[in-house]
Amino acid sequence: MSTIEHLKQLFDPVFRECGVILYELKWTGSGKDRTLEVAIMREDGSMDLDTCAEVSEKLSDILDSSDISEAAYTLEVCSPGAEREIRDLKELSTMDQPYVYVRLKHPAAKMIEITGTVTAYDGETITMSYRDKAAAKSVAFPADDVEFMRLAVKF
Repeated sequence: MSTIEHLKQLFDPVFRECGVILYELKWTGSGKDRTLEVAIMREDGSMDLDTCAEVSEKLSDILDSSDISEAAYTLEVCSPGAEREIRDLKELSTMDQPYVYVRLKHPAAKMIEITGTVTAYDGETITMSYRDKAAAKSVAFPADDVEFMRLAVKF
């Protein structure tokens, strides 16, 4: 079992206790600049600083009492960010009309990239509303046509 998989198992009770899910767990850097990055979020995609701090303290206790790494490292517990990638489209079902950027494999309404609000997702088709200059428009496309999707910040 890899170190990352072992850490996931060790950390899972903390995630459940704190009501968060793991978005990403990875080592970055090398030598003295090595960092264990733990990105967490609530099921609805939100996160707050107090929860990150609480999880960080609990994970630190686990790491201090384990023999995971003899080398020095920094633990960083954070949110995956305001523009995090949506890795599993099932997440759309837990969000309330998320504003997203999507890149398609094939054009829909003559567009390969769309930024707008997901208004419907039924597991097979995604419907989005977007603005084209001053006009509000809508487009639907097959979910399996999504090449990449991430949350977007609305300005």
